[in-house]
Amino acid sequence: MQSEAVFILAIESSCDDTAAAVLHNDKVLSNVVANQLVHQQYGGVVPELASRAHQQNIVPVIDAALQKAGLKKEQLNAIAFTQGPGLMGSLLVGTSFAKSLSLALNVPLIAVNHMHAHILAHFIDEEGFDKPEFPFLALTISGGHTQIVKVNGFFDMEIIGETTDDAVGEAFDKSAKILGLPYPGGPLIDKHAKLGNPNAYAFTKPKVPGLDFSFSGLKTQILYFIQNNVSKDPEFIEKNMDDICASIQQIIINILMDKLRLAVSETGITQIAIGGGVSANSGIRNTLKAAESKYGWKTFIPKFEYTTDNAAMIGIVGYQKYLEQQFNDNAVVSKARIQF
Repeated sequence: MQSEAVFILAIESSCDDTAAAVLHNDKVLSNVVANQLVHQQYGGVVPELASRAHQQNIVPVIDAALQKAGLKKEQLNAIAFTQGPGLMGSLLVGTSFAKSLSLALNVPLIAVNHMHAHILAHFIDEEGFDKPEFPFLALTISGGHTQIVKVNGFFDMEIIGETTDDAVGEAFDKSAKILGLPYPGGPLIDKHAKLGNPNAYAFTKPKVPGLDFSFSGLKTQILYFIQNNVSKDPEFIEKNMDDICASIQQIIINILMDKLRLAVSETGITQIAIGGGVSANSGIRNTLKAAESKYGWKTFIPKFEYTTDNAAMIGIVGYQKYLEQQFNDNAVVSKARIQF
């Protein structure tokens, strides 16, 4: 089955981005994403507005993906879609469309775990990017998840560390909100951090045993730090924005790296791959690349467009499942929370 030409349409609608991609085996022919700007005025994703926007976007996005790939829908071999985790209303739009198209074309339907996709995005055939060998450690960092996963195979993964409360992406975004930066604030902290001194202000690392993470205490610590300094100088944030962002980013990177070093020590695995929206952060990327020479690790950083929510990563999981004939029938349902 691996020698044949397989064309897969992949659909991603777990949060506020409507995405569709077409893959020829493990190579991406198109990867289209429609962002929803409506959420910016609310400082976060509004689930009801997100699901309505998905309904408006899904047909033109899929049409654009097929056109860009130079493919007709009748040439598709399977439809892959995000089953979960995510916002239920958003997931339902993608799931319903995938089911309908699968039935209409009489091709297999493939349900994909969004978190598996972030990890397996590294197996997209992309020029200039190496693929990790099994086993490897995956650091999956996003707005909703922070996990260290031991990856033994395409369908053999084990979470060995995860957040006990908030995700790292939320820590970035909430810190940005405290500083008065617009949503999504994570990329803006990264932008300011490039111009600041990461050692300007010291924050305390949370004491969490083992490989687990915690970020709620750090968020509170940053809030009190800002409130205390603004009470003394109302222009404190404006005067020190770059240094504040650099210091916040530095403590978050230190927390992530401490746990990664421990995971390497405990497992003996020195291949490290990152994924998820926060892996787009330049500070994290640079620190991980520096770890290659510093610790003797082999690190894998995905192409930027495969870090944030996208359908190409759904498609590569769909392709691997297609090879194993892991198909779903129309009884499959969306799941806001899904077994890893």
